[in-house]
Amino acid sequence: MEAQLDISLLFSVLAGIVVLLILILKCKIQSFIALLIASIVVGMLAGMSPSSILMTIQEGMGNTLGFVALVIGLGAIFGSILEYSGGAETLAQFMLLKFGEKRASWALMLTGFLVAIPVFFDVAFIILVPILYSLQRKTKKSLLLYAIPLLAGLAITHSFIPPTPGPIAVADILTADLGWVILFGVLVGIPTATVCGPIFANYISKKIHVEAPKITANETMESYPAVSLILAIIGIPIGLIVCNTVINSPLVSDNLIEENIKQWIRFIGNPIVALILANLIAWYVLGVRRKVSREKLLDITSRSMGPTGVIILLTGAGGVFKQVLVNTSIGEMLANYFSQIGVSILVFGFFISAIIRILQGSATVAMITAAGITAPLVMVQENFTEIDKALLVIIIASGASILSHVNDSGFWLVSKYLGINEKQTFQSWTLMTTILAFMSFVIVLGISLII
Repeated sequence: MEAQLDISLLFSVLAGIVVLLILILKCKIQSFIALLIASIVVGMLAGMSPSSILMTIQEGMGNTLGFVALVIGLGAIFGSILEYSGGAETLAQFMLLKFGEKRASWALMLTGFLVAIPVFFDVAFIILVPILYSLQRKTKKSLLLYAIPLLAGLAITHSFIPPTPGPIAVADILTADLGWVILFGVLVGIPTATVCGPIFANYISKKIHVEAPKITANETMESYPAVSLILAIIGIPIGLIVCNTVINSPLVSDNLIEENIKQWIRFIGNPIVALILANLIAWYVLGVRRKVSREKLLDITSRSMGPTGVIILLTGAGGVFKQVLVNTSIGEMLANYFSQIGVSILVFGFFISAIIRILQGSATVAMITAAGITAPLVMVQENFTEIDKALLVIIIASGASILSHVNDSGFWLVSKYLGINEKQTFQSWTLMTTILAFMSFVIVLGISLII
């Protein structure tokens, strides 16, 4: 039977997206409220009753936030302790020491890749900027030679690898396993970071010479924790989550490990429990043992909860948008249609997130909205595996990373701290994010054809 597009249902979802963009771009309404209004518009135009719309809002919000709010909150607390301890600086200095000055761009790429796991993109960049300045003053080469690789590592991990908020939110909306998301995030992220980081930096730094600003007084910590300690603490939650995924996957025989042991591994390897354990270890090892007062630790971790509030609410609103598409059968209609004409869900997810990102700027909004649109398509696919879901998370994140420009706060953050004008920011940062998006898009498609 030939799948048909219901024009009225298709119009309702397009109208919802248009309303979303107008509210964010023209009216400057907070994205959380804009997503809720767009969801209501879609429901009304699709013929849902007022009571059904209200029930769908509660259902979508509740189902999404039950997991996401806990993980994002725990991740923020974990990152705040690592940030305060000086762990980012420790990693950067260690990488530079091991790689040497000639390969400093590679060291900074790996530093960004690791630091952005527990620390938000903008915070990590601001923390590490003084190291970029120091290198430029010492070598007299363009600041972009060191900044672009660091930014590439930060951007890729921030978008691809949990426990950062973006991939957690998308994975939850798509019901993807975080262990697989981490594995494929690393697998796709490293070659992507190599191309759009050191390789692209070597090219663009010869075209645009940027010097570091004059030295100003900076507050420095008296001592930094050992790099092995920082790597171990960052690796604890990731290792537990991945271990849980692998042991409970078809890769490991059912008879190899007793069921009782598997249940405990599922418990400890659950992202919530893994992050609780990591927080307790970081709190003691990087805080109490280093003579940081408990009052100071409480203050640091409490302040970290502020920025997470908007992300949590945005994620919940994205869940509402998804639930509206499910309950109105719009998702099923689109899934059947795209399946019939041969359009891959991976390709669809990339371009939807890319379009929303370009139009309104926020990568997080683009990721969550695209996840909401594609989730109903996944639900009706019979042979869509956990690996497929993980790849869909990564490819949506790829699309949401594309073409950062003047409506993206990251564009101005980079411009300000590197001391470059808008044209130079387009030529360096914007082009880097575009290479990042298409490079990771191609790699994900290649993996999907092999597996």
